[in-house]
Amino acid sequence: MEIALTLLALLVVFVIVVLAKTVRIVPQARAGIVERFGKYKGTLPAGLNILMPFIDRLRYLIDLREQVVSFPPQPVITEDNLVVSIDTVIYFQVTDPVAATYEIANYIQAIEQLTMTTLRNIVGGMDLEETLTSRDQINSGLRGVLDEATGKWGIRVNRVELKGIDPPPSIKDSMEKQMRADREKRAVILTAEGQRQAAILTAEGSKQSQILNAEGDRESQILRAQADREASILRAQGEGQAIQTVFQAIHDGQPDQSLLAYQYLQMMPKIAEGSANKVWVIPSEITKAMEGLGSSIHEIAGIPKDASPRTRVDMGPTEPQLPQSSGAGSTKKVVEEAIAAAESASRAPTSSAPAAPPAVDPAPADAAQEPPTA
Repeated sequence: MEIALTLLALLVVFVIVVLAKTVRIVPQARAGIVERFGKYKGTLPAGLNILMPFIDRLRYLIDLREQVVSFPPQPVITEDNLVVSIDTVIYFQVTDPVAATYEIANYIQAIEQLTMTTLRNIVGGMDLEETLTSRDQINSGLRGVLDEATGKWGIRVNRVELKGIDPPPSIKDSMEKQMRADREKRAVILTAEGQRQAAILTAEGSKQSQILNAEGDRESQILRAQADREASILRAQGEGQAIQTVFQAIHDGQPDQSLLAYQYLQMMPKIAEGSANKVWVIPSEITKAMEGLGSSIHEIAGIPKDASPRTRVDMGPTEPQLPQSSGAGSTKKVVEEAIAAAESASRAPTSSAPAAPPAVDPAPADAAQEPPTA
């Protein structure tokens, strides 16, 4: 019984081992290399696959996805004998699993060494400045060489990138100083250009301001001159009208010798006004006016000889002449007429000219109108 159970257990284990050797599952984007008695038999696709147990063997499982490999920095000598450290990144993909398995033992290491040698060959023909500024050229050169060399390995290089190019520390310091000097130079140049532009704009603004000020002054002077001219014209017209009015009033009033002499005497105190007046200049007309004030013999030029008032009022007799007729009624009438004539004479304006002789007629006479003399 125990032997039967042992045989059954061995049978079960054998069945499990046979199934494990027969059924193989390959993941997606991978390929399995099958060997039969140590020789390549075939490539298993993704999914469930059946193998001959104990005859076929799954040797390798190749990843068909694009892979990224970063290599450590490698020292490279440039054309101007400077050592720089360059680290690269390779993007590649296995296109032929059989060639990648049997054509090269370790394609990762092979790609790394090929990258180093190719990089030294390309960078060795460049100086430091060109190496730092020609990344695209180095990438394209590396990719072309690697793609051509790895084609027979069943590998396709899709892209090559330079992660960093590190020059020596002394070169870094020199480059930093050079960069700092260049930036300071550009800053000075930009500052000078800004100051020049500011000076130009300031000068243009000053010029425009002076032009506008000059135009404003010219227009203001023109307007002021026009205003002065109009004011002078209006003032002259007003003075002319005032002179005409005064002249007309003087001629209408017909002043006589006594009035003008009195006006001359009133102007005498104004001549002596002021503390600096030590010498008086008295016009010759004043002496004639004073002579005319006391006597009517002398005459002043420009004054009419006949300067009597236009209207003379007959004052009537000083004493009323009674008629020869008798009777209380007639006497009373005569007295009343004389009193009325005296009142009318007292209300009339007085004049310096001698009064007219009384009329013979006892009745009061009306004021006689005389024609004005020129």
